[in-house]
Amino acid sequence: MGKYEGLGQFLRQQRMGSIPMTFAEVERVAGVKLPPSAHKHRPWWSNNPRNSVMTKVWLEAGFETEQVDMAAGKLVFRRVGDRQGPQGTPPGPLTGAAAGSQRHPALGALKGMVRIMPGTDLTQPADPSWADILDDGR
Repeated sequence: MGKYEGLGQFLRQQRMGSIPMTFAEVERVAGVKLPPSAHKHRPWWSNNPRNSVMTKVWLEAGFETEQVDMAAGKLVFRRVGDRQGPQGTPPGPLTGAAAGSQRHPALGALKGMVRIMPGTDLTQPADPSWADILDDGR
């Protein structure tokens, strides 16, 4: 049993698609203290299997890290692929838009990147001279 196998066992037992955790909760579940670099360097939480022993544990459990907030000391483990759940059972069924979806994985990648000010009419040209060009048929 590896140093971080407690985390792997915990993740494999979860039925949810994402598990938010604090760094302290990760330490408690794993049964060991995280190295100082885990608290200082965002790349320590990357999903590169050559990154650390612990990275291999969460990847082999079928999860990847996301939403790593170094200042707050928290992250989210997200289930990936069609990995098997506890005792070889498949993870819970997908619901909603994810069920049977053939969407491109980049769909929604820029969500929240554009903010439209209240009162903005998106049906009107941004530049009034565009309306003249469109009306003239040029």
